This record gives sequence, structure tokens and C-alpha cells, in this order.
Amino acid sequence: MSERRLVVVDDAEVLAERAARLIAAAPRERNARVCLSGGATPRAAYERLAGLGAAWDRLHLYFGDERCVPPDAEGSNYRMVREALLDRVDIPDDNVHRVPGELPAPDAARAAEDDMRRSFGDVPLPRFDLVLLGMGEDGHTASLFPGTGGGDVTDRLLIPVHRPELPQPWRVSVTMPVVNAAWHAVFLVSGAAKGPVLRRAWEGDARLPAGRVDPRGDLTFLVDRDAARAAGLEG
Repeated sequence: MSERRLVVVDDAEVLAERAARLIAAAPRERNARVCLSGGATPRAAYERLAGLGAAWDRLHLYFGDERCVPPDAEGSNYRMVREALLDRVDIPDDNVHRVPGELPAPDAARAAEDDMRRSFGDVPLPRFDLVLLGMGEDGHTASLFPGTGGGDVTDRLLIPVHRPELPQPWRVSVTMPVVNAAWHAVFLVSGAAKGPVLRRAWEGDARLPAGRVDPRGDLTFLVDRDAARAAGLEG
């Protein structure tokens, strides 16, 4: 098991600032590949990142999951990242590797996987410098949900996901081997409602996709004080 590090900050605002600085620091002396998460907390981080600045020509951005909607639709993670970050910085178009959510989910997953393999070159698994992860109250991360089998897939980089109860029922998600090949994986967790599942993920509960994140490199839980307190993890 990778060494787990818990970083507790005062609130969601500080959490977003810390996450933005992690991304900005990724391309130090070479190209850096970062896998982004969707959601409100990451959006705040991307907005702060636009103000911080980074070596945009050396930063390559990918998406950990995407809803199968057009790129300008409500619910598109690409649209969220574009509005929060991409439209505000001078990053080359070729450095942004979106999932083509306008395609049917199996085709979108296949196209995104082909792009990822091309851009990483001849390696068994792409190894991201940084993977940002959210955590749902049900223990899902990316779009790998408990009880669906998505977290067990080992022969694909990205897979289609169907959740008929959700507003955007078809999604595409990276698989657990991609997450666990990372040099650094970071959970961003905010709010007391996430406390119970945060505790289980911290303890490595393999019944939850979030609990199965165990990268070859470092694993950081970057959480606000409300989440840490509710999880019983505040020192």
C-alpha cells in the first residue's frame, strides 16, 4: 500500500488554493501530465490556477471522467474546465486532451483511450504526474461507482459507464489501473457530508472505488476541516 498523507486545511477556499498550487508546480523542468477531476471543489481550484500562472506549454491536461454530452452542454466537465481555466490562459490546444462526450459512450471511451496511448507513447500504462480525484458520498471516484464492476476493469484505460438514475446517464471514466499508476494521486474532499466515506477511503475499504486508490507513487487526502472532523481524522 502506498504511503497515505492527510492534509487538513481550514475550509474549501484554502483547499482550492492548495490544489491549484499543486497543478501549477507540476511542470517544473519538463512536461507534466495532469488528470483532472470534475465537480465544484476542483472548479474553484482551476479558477485559482488561472490566476497563479503556470508553464502552460509544458502542462498537458486530461480528464478523469466525462459526461456523454456535447462539449458546450451543461454537465460537461470539459465545458467547466474551459470556463474556469482554459479560456483564461495561453495553453496550446494540443495540450488539452478532452473526452469526446458528443459520441456514444463506447466510442468516446475508445477515442479517448487511443489519444491517451498515442500521447504517452509505447508504455504498458500511462503514468500521470498528478491525478486529481473527487469522492462521492457513495464512495465513487472519477465515474467508478460501487457495485457496478467498473473498478474491476484492468484491460482498458477508459470505459463507458451507465448510471440511468443520473441526469447524464452515460459517462466515460478512467480505470483503476490508470489511477494507480500515477506518481501522485490527490483526493479533494470538502464538507461534513463526506466524512463517513472519507474515513472508509482513508482506511482503504476495498468495497469502495475510492478505497481502492493505491498509486505507485504518493497518495494525498487534501480535505477541509469539516470533512476531517466528520471523519474523525482531525488530530
